[in-house]
Amino acid sequence: MMLDSEVAEALDSTDQVTRRTARDFERRRRAPREVTVSFSGGITQRCWSVSRGDGTYRVVYLPRAGYFSLCVESDFGPLDIGVHGPALGCFGSV
Repeated sequence: MMLDSEVAEALDSTDQVTRRTARDFERRRRAPREVTVSFSGGITQRCWSVSRGDGTYRVVYLPRAGYFSLCVESDFGPLDIGVHGPALGCFGSV
């Protein structure tokens, strides 16, 4: 529901870049899938992947924190790179 609300608000925006980002995100969006995310310091956490990776990045929901993260793809799965906040903000940062 968080994503639906965020995307709907962005699609109603008068800002062309915001609308384009929302449309691009919707093309990459996926049903949430549980994944293990690695954080600096060797910490791992079960999170929810909400976008298909493009081979380099994907957006993941961090339930303990209550916000989204932009993760880089690695040989060991998604790796948090410290870009956090709303899903579209994370997605649009690359």
